[in-house]
Amino acid sequence: MASELPGGRVATTVHRGPYDQLGAAHEAILSAGLPLAGPRWEIYGPHQEVPETQISYLLREGPQ
Repeated sequence: MASELPGGRVATTVHRGPYDQLGAAHEAILSAGLPLAGPRWEIYGPHQEVPETQISYLLREGPQ
C-alpha cells in the first residue's frame, strides 16, 4: 500500500538515541512556538547501534 507525506514547510529534528526518549525531540519542536498545521510523522533510519529518527511537523501556511 502506498503512502504520501503532506507537502509544505515543516519543522524537523533528528533524534539519535533510544526510541523511549523520542518525547524530548517532539517537545523541542513543540516548545519553539511555531505555527503547526497538525500532521506530524516520524521516519526511522536504518537499524544501527544508535537508532536515528527524523521527526517532522507540518507548519501552517500564510501570515504568522
